[in-house]
Amino acid sequence: MMDVVNSSTATKTIERPDTRERTSTGDDTPQFFHYVKKDSIVESAVNGTMVVALCGETFPVRKQAKPGSPVCPDCERIYRGLRKK
Repeated sequence: MMDVVNSSTATKTIERPDTRERTSTGDDTPQFFHYVKKDSIVESAVNGTMVVALCGETFPVRKQAKPGSPVCPDCERIYRGLRKK
């Protein structure tokens, strides 16, 4: 038995190219480093627990920021607002 397909009612999936900007560096280096409570950094690095940044993002600590590393703009803004003058 042959199947007949009416081309006027058949559907076709059109694949779209992925045009999203790549923010990953190809390794596990984060795009931004965040401000978190100092006490939670070691616990997260050792136990893999999640930390909460000032901006609200939650993640496990995997890398230490080096001088000149890019800082999350939201964390930076909040941190500057908390500092004593």
